[in-house]
Amino acid sequence: MSEERKLRVGVIGCGHWGPNHIRVFEELDRSMVLACADLNRQRLARVQDRFPHVRTTTRYRELLDDPAIDAIVVATPTATHFELTADCLRAGKHVLVEKPLCLVSHEALQLSDLAHAQRRVLMVGHVFLFNGGIIKLRELIAAGELGQVRYLDAVRTNLGPVRGDVNALYDLATHDISICNYLLASAPVAVSALGRCISQETIEDVAFATLQYPDGTLAHLHASWLNPRKMRTLTAVGSSKMAHWDDVDPQDTLRLYDKGLDEPPYYNSFGEFQYLIRSADVHVPAIKRTEPLLRQAEAFTSWVLDGHRRGPDATDGWRVVATLEAAMESMRNNGAMVDVDPNPRITPTRTMPRAAVPLLGLTGAHADREEQDTKADPVIAR
Repeated sequence: MSEERKLRVGVIGCGHWGPNHIRVFEELDRSMVLACADLNRQRLARVQDRFPHVRTTTRYRELLDDPAIDAIVVATPTATHFELTADCLRAGKHVLVEKPLCLVSHEALQLSDLAHAQRRVLMVGHVFLFNGGIIKLRELIAAGELGQVRYLDAVRTNLGPVRGDVNALYDLATHDISICNYLLASAPVAVSALGRCISQETIEDVAFATLQYPDGTLAHLHASWLNPRKMRTLTAVGSSKMAHWDDVDPQDTLRLYDKGLDEPPYYNSFGEFQYLIRSADVHVPAIKRTEPLLRQAEAFTSWVLDGHRRGPDATDGWRVVATLEAAMESMRNNGAMVDVDPNPRITPTRTMPRAAVPLLGLTGAHADREEQDTKADPVIAR
């Protein structure tokens, strides 16, 4: 592959995910990273040590002004996604932005329109859509192996890390909303949610949400930073079979259960009813374990270079944000079921207050020290 055909990438934000994005784009044959930006010079020094050829800067606009850079990865706090992504698109750059796309749905629509007007790729980093187990489960559901999906149940918990800019729904449940939408090839029409602020006064550390899809399928989500066990699981219950995905299990990531209820025309006793429960073989599909983040980078690179969509776009990102918005309204109304706006271009979107922390998620002494710089160049890594 000639050097001219490589996608030349810049990365904004060098916290946890930024360096990982640099690594995977460097590993691919068809892409390379030219530069990265972050206000934290210690983070930039660590990137420089690991990737000496990558240019570092504290001013992200240097990446936007560089004609050699084709695409930008935005790996910064959620509150900065809209402004940074819009700036990148206006500068003519293709963009891969970390999940969620932004905080509110009307901003997501503006970004979608801007990407279309600029004829640039805008991909949202719903990285679990590149997980081998989730891809296989989608194939099984699409092929009718489970029958009609009755409900989904997702759990995503761990002890930390606690975020200071968004709550557990925006940080964790975003993954599971995107997964459920992907598996069902649909989007929720209504949502009910409850949460609790435990470690911080205004940010929910734990949340439970129930999503209702157009065909009546339900999805239940449990997201928490305050749990003794790291869990990333999803159970899909179908009319014919059931499946269980466990991303933490290194061996049996996905199991397909030939279990269910058989319904004869009648039965004479409860004991006879119990025999209607069908329990047969458990099948463990062969899944090649590859890094989802690398698959995502490969898909983005191919999308830009070859022109064929290979991942979640701004519309997918908007659907997730619209669901999160409705979930927040439900939480403010004690778990009442709230409709997800089906036609946001006509109906005014709900407004969700920003998190009760500075725009870039800075707290404590660091906020005071870096306040002036962030006003001029708002980039702080996730």
